[in-house]
Order: sequence, then structure tokens, then C-alpha cells
Amino acid sequence: MKPVILGAGLAGLSTALALAPLPVTVVSPCALGDGCSSAWAHGGIAAALSADDSADFHAEDTLAAGNGLNDPAIVAQITRDGADVIDRLTALGVAFDRDAQGAVRLRLEAAHGKRRIVHVKDGTGSAVMQALIKAARATPSIEFIENARGVDLMTQDGGITGVVLRQGAKNIILHTDRVVLATGGAAALWRDTTNPHENWGGGLALAARAGATLGDLEFAQFHPTAIDIGRDPMPLASESLRGEGAVLIDETGSRFTEELQPRDIVARAISNHIAQSHRVFLDARQALGNTFAARFPTVYGICASAGIDPSTTPIPVRPAAHYHMGGVLTDAQGRTDVAGLWACGEVACTGLHGANRLASNSLLEAASFGWRVAEGIKNTPPSSRKQASTSTNPRAETTTTDAATIRALMSDHVGVIRTRAGLEHAIALLTTLAHKSDMALVGSMIAQSALQREESRGAHFRHDFPQTNPIGERSRFRVQG
Repeated sequence: MKPVILGAGLAGLSTALALAPLPVTVVSPCALGDGCSSAWAHGGIAAALSADDSADFHAEDTLAAGNGLNDPAIVAQITRDGADVIDRLTALGVAFDRDAQGAVRLRLEAAHGKRRIVHVKDGTGSAVMQALIKAARATPSIEFIENARGVDLMTQDGGITGVVLRQGAKNIILHTDRVVLATGGAAALWRDTTNPHENWGGGLALAARAGATLGDLEFAQFHPTAIDIGRDPMPLASESLRGEGAVLIDETGSRFTEELQPRDIVARAISNHIAQSHRVFLDARQALGNTFAARFPTVYGICASAGIDPSTTPIPVRPAAHYHMGGVLTDAQGRTDVAGLWACGEVACTGLHGANRLASNSLLEAASFGWRVAEGIKNTPPSSRKQASTSTNPRAETTTTDAATIRALMSDHVGVIRTRAGLEHAIALLTTLAHKSDMALVGSMIAQSALQREESRGAHFRHDFPQTNPIGERSRFRVQG
């Protein structure tokens, strides 16, 4: 039986390519390349490449951002992979920015102590995905099923026996003893989001209902500088703009925070300023001026489409849900505690990010863990589990009305700043919807985890518990019954 990979972003395609020539089926919820956050990444890939940098320095910055909840062994493993990730992607045809001498050009982003962000202008994710899709299409061992998504994981005796897909109005059953969840994150659960609408956490629901343990669900990162021009999803003003000197100002032209602090601190500063009836702008006039269009063409084009020239006019911004640090708990090769189930990319909780993801570590993790998952699958003998012939736990449906209600609840009560009363209100309403909506189930799990963490740490901020506990503990969550 062929392994099945649910998801065709950077993590899923990296896994499929690393499995070759082992036959594998890759399931994409949209046409290949659409509907995944990887292709939308304006930022880059963090890798310690300069003479004054090292994987150890990169690990130190990652641990500092994670605020006591990272797995140090995983952090060391992934930061050591940085140079190899860049080399492998270059070999696949990704044309990273280089200087006049041909060396990879490195940028600075918030909370990094060194310039170590590798870019393809400001469209790194798109360039990487184009290269991976081309390579995957040319690999005979990879079969694609497009415009379909996993709706149920079939299990027997605590292990995977198959997966149910929905493609249009029909269900498709694939019998397999090895499934890789590479379904992306959950940031589209919130009303203000930078993610495709498909990224509402469907993989978390699949894993939870199959009996997998989830971890650190309360930690959702809000990008400070989503461009506030009335679009859903919100386009992004890359972290690198602040790294290159752009500053945050309000309608009076006054700066009100330090721009290169960790994302959670900057997001809260902006959120609080907006709550005080201010508007917030990212001002690149001094830092970039007339070089803006050449250096950040994607952001420039987005602004221009809304009638804004960022070389002469500040960009309106506000925080938006951007990345979920929590996910399905895995070991160092992406294995979950359900036999035959792996996870990689944003749907996974590997221990790399801890309470707050360091900028540009996500693409690095997706590529690195894709290769590690592939090795784990290759080294796993075939299962002797009896194959179930039908699905016993069909996926709940979510209506458009449900989605709007859920996104509003998450934004209003499980957002940048949280309280007990708000979380309890959200949980009560989400629980009533969870029997018919996997989207509500995921929102409820996140809200329950946030309620249980009575402290503020990293991207999780409780107004009623603003202090950080002396000892940090990672959270665990399992669906009962």
C-alpha cells in the first residue's frame, strides 16, 4: 500500500520528493500550488550561512523566542539543517538572492541576532513552491489527487488503515497504513488572517478524532503588520521591511514601540494602540524610499492595487493571525502517537517553536521535517493491521454561517489579548457547534488550551494572568471519547 500525504505545500512535497522512488499519493485540497501558506510566504528561510554566524547562534535566538517551551534537541537539529536546506532547494532550481560575488544575500528579521534570512526578493514561498511542484510533477513515483481533502482517518487497533477523501460530492477511500498530515495551520480560524481560507486546522481535527495527542494549541502567532486595506485574507507587509529600517507610526506620525522586538510584543503594542482609537502605519519612506518597488515588488504591488505608493505614503497595518505553533505532537522524525500517522509542517508540533515562532523558521522546519518524515516511513515495516472497509467517524460539515460565527468568536475572545471570561464565552458557544463543525472543534480545543494556561508566555497573553510562571511546561490535549 502506498503512503498517502495529505497536503501539497512545502512540507508535503518535500516528503514526497524525499520518498522517491517509493510510490506515494499526494492529496491537494486545491489545484497544486493553491490554497497553501507556503506559496504565500513573503519572508524567507532562516539559515546560519555567514562567517560571523553559526547554527548555535541560530539555536540561541530560536530558544529565546520560544520562551522556555522549545525542545532544545529539536532546535539544535533543525538549525543545523539550515545550510543543507538552502543547498537542496538551490539544486531544485530556487534562485535565491545573491550579491555581486555570487554569495547568498542575507537579510535581518525581528529577534534574529544576525543577518541569516535567505530570500527570493519578497516572494520566497512562491519561488520555492514553483521549484518543488516542477520537480514533483517530473517524478514518476508521485501520484497527485487534486481538489480533494482528507475528511476522515480510518483506524484499527490504534493504527492507521486508510483515509477518506472528499472530492466534490463524492467520497474516495484510500487503503493505506501510512498517512502524513501536511495540511497546514489554523490561522484562518480568526477573522483577521493572512492565511488561505483552507487553513482552518482541518488536520488537527482529523488527528484528534483518530486519537492523536495535540500540543501547545494555545500558541497562535499574530503577525504585527498585515496590510489593512479591507481584504480577506489580509496581505502581508513582510517582517523584512522592519529589518531594513521601516518604522511603526500612528496617525500623528509618532513612533510608539520598538519595531524589532519579538512578534508577540509588537503585535500587542499595535493592538493596544488601535484599542486607544489610533490608526497604525508602517513607514518605509526614510528606510527604502524610491528603492521600495525594486526591493519589495510584491508588497509594492499590493499597496499600489489599493492606491498606496509605499515609497511616499505609510502603509496601514494591524495584527492578523499568521502562524500556529501548536499542532499534532511528533517525535524527531515526525511520528505521532497513532501508529502509521506522521505530521510535518505547520500542522505538527515538533518542539522547534515553543511559545513563539522565530521569524522565517517555518519554511526551514517544513523542508527539514519533510525529509525526516520520509526517512521514518522508509524505515517502518508494513503493518499487519486488518484493513477497515468503511469509515466509522465521518467528518462534520461547516456552513458558511458557522465559519463567520467561529471566526468572529476566535478574533473577539481568543485573539492577541485573552481573558477568562472571554475564553469561557467562546468555549461555551464553540462547544455547541462542535458536533456539526470540525472548524468549531478546532477552535474549541485552542480556546480550552488557552483557558488552562494561567500565565502569559510568548504568543499567549492573558490580561488576567500577565506574569510568566517560573517553570514552563508544554501543554497536551486529547479529545475525550
